[in-house]
Amino acid sequence: MLAFVLMLFGRRRPLDPSGAIHAETLTSLTDEDLMERYRDEGRVECFEALIARHERRLYHFLLRHTQDAELANDLLQDTLLRVVRSAPTWTRKARFTTWVYTIARNLTVDAARKGKHRRTTSLDAPVGDDPEGRPLVEQTIGSSEDGFDRVDRTEVAVRIEAAIAELSAEQREVFLLRETQQLSFGEIAEIIGVSENTIKSRMRYALENLRLRLADYAADIPAGTDPVAARHRA
Repeated sequence: MLAFVLMLFGRRRPLDPSGAIHAETLTSLTDEDLMERYRDEGRVECFEALIARHERRLYHFLLRHTQDAELANDLLQDTLLRVVRSAPTWTRKARFTTWVYTIARNLTVDAARKGKHRRTTSLDAPVGDDPEGRPLVEQTIGSSEDGFDRVDRTEVAVRIEAAIAELSAEQREVFLLRETQQLSFGEIAEIIGVSENTIKSRMRYALENLRLRLADYAADIPAGTDPVAARHRA
């Protein structure tokens, strides 16, 4: 990240401290306002505010796509670099969230095509070279009081993560963008480049497949219903 920050400051003029934007003002600005001020005024603090808002969610989106912590981190840095390089030509035609997730999603597709998608064998496999290291699942589920991820090793949580990982790539992608990133069907359709009806269909099949894979937990879930037959098409 240090190299990225140095590169970032090298591309933008230094700010006059007396003209810095107050933290309260940054909080009140929309993503699009922040990006616009970064583009037009070189306000590095505006870009830093965008990173603070979206970096963690982007990372976990990439991590759940690749199931590879190192690759997810590389793709995150690539995504942020693309945002920096594309800033001069950015326009407010779409929400910043839609734009940045389109970049992240395209990078995962490119990585897979180039054979760099190093999928781990199991969500319980340790990340990195240390055989005693923390397993991937501990980095992807649960949240602490400050909103950051924490270890939550309940059996149900592990099963849910495994069930999500077993979805087809198309279904998993839509499910994650909808349920973990809270994007609308229209936004997801724009990111992926298909119709909104196709997105809704993939989401429906994803939910059906998840219900089937988690059927043995239905009795323990409030208002649980019998699983419907799973369809594996996108």
